[in-house]
Amino acid sequence: MSVLSPFAQCLKVVALLAGVLLAACQPAPENGVAKRAVLVQAALPAAGNGAVLTGEVRARHEVDLAFRVGGKILRRFVDVGQSVRAAEVLAELDPADLQLAASAAAAQRAAAESDLATASAERQRYADLLAKKFVSQAAFDARDNAYNAAQARLTQARSQSQLSANQAAYGVLTSGFPAVVSSVLADAGQVVAAGQPVLRVARPEEKEVLVAVPESRLAEVRAAPEFVVHLWVDPQTALRGQLRELASVADAQTRTYAARIRLIDPPPTVSLGMTARVSLAGAAGSGVLVPLAAVGNSGQGSFVWVEKAGRLQRRSVQVTAFRDDGAVLGEGLAVGEQVAIAGINLLSEGLEIEARLAPEPAAQR
Repeated sequence: MSVLSPFAQCLKVVALLAGVLLAACQPAPENGVAKRAVLVQAALPAAGNGAVLTGEVRARHEVDLAFRVGGKILRRFVDVGQSVRAAEVLAELDPADLQLAASAAAAQRAAAESDLATASAERQRYADLLAKKFVSQAAFDARDNAYNAAQARLTQARSQSQLSANQAAYGVLTSGFPAVVSSVLADAGQVVAAGQPVLRVARPEEKEVLVAVPESRLAEVRAAPEFVVHLWVDPQTALRGQLRELASVADAQTRTYAARIRLIDPPPTVSLGMTARVSLAGAAGSGVLVPLAAVGNSGQGSFVWVEKAGRLQRRSVQVTAFRDDGAVLGEGLAVGEQVAIAGINLLSEGLEIEARLAPEPAAQR
């Protein structure tokens, strides 16, 4: 056994002390486990084997608003999605040219009024002279005709002045009814012609769902007496709908037929632009619908991971059907419960997670 020299022993002691100091400087490990972010999605009511169509809540009445005169847009006061009141100013044109035209028309009216006053005085003088036989009838008739022409010019000037004043007022764009701005078609600085659409507004009183119907479902949709509508924002609530309009010509690009499903007594929470699922009223089935990726099978039956109070619970379920839009569960899960839809084979019972809502199904495709 070799004996270390005093110098080597000192180096060994210094190394041990350095290790102790470094260990003391390290932060103490946390007792808790870091939360894992997991995508979750609410279970939806499952429709039967009938048509299930996805659409958008739209207003029945949409109107394109335009200026009644041409000009350069000076300001736009509203944006898409903004609610507007009746007679509220939405946009305005540069008023310089319109005000100049109105001033010119007012000046022409004043000149016509002055000409009429002169012609009236001349006619009265010639009438007095004619009564005294100082002028001929022809001379009086000439002054009478001049007076009548001056009256006609004044009427024309007044009409033109009123028209120019109206056109000056047409430089302000307003809505004649309460509405929601659904599209902006022109912006400030753009020169528009009279009648060119600037804004598209929708009247929110009557709401309906616009869906695209494939050719194979036309007869089914046309014969349906009623529809069931579920909003993605509130899948637990079922709304009633009726077919109001079905296009007779297919879209040239998608080869589908546009259909409008009128919502019957929708609640005030239904807003324009919301996404909805439309199914036949008689095709509603039992069970719930979850994404295919949410269902796992470990050899002992199907299961899903359910999020409860920030933790995962393994739930055994019975799968009744696999469809293009997801898996239909006959029992084991309730509508509205949040299920994990990604990485289910890496999860464990009781795992504390940070639940993150998955994007809407349309955005996942």
